[in-house]
Amino acid sequence: MSTTPIDVAEWMLEELKRVDYLYQETVVCEISSKFGDEFTYLNDNGNLAISKKVLSAFKKLNDGEVVWERGEKAWRFRQSYDSAGRQQE
Repeated sequence: MSTTPIDVAEWMLEELKRVDYLYQETVVCEISSKFGDEFTYLNDNGNLAISKKVLSAFKKLNDGEVVWERGEKAWRFRQSYDSAGRQQE
């Protein structure tokens, strides 16, 4: 059975539960080595990035419970003090 973007997104959510902060730079390398290059790509800046299909599946899985913290470049679980929306400053 081959790995799907949903499998990778489920792994990301489990990792987040384990570590509290899921740093993009770290997780993209782990995805590439654990699941293969088909789940990552080189973005316009030449950096390794998580595929849009994986990110879309991750967003659907966490149902608004996870926010993206721009300054940290990391995902974390939503806290009571967070503003509405997925992206936090």
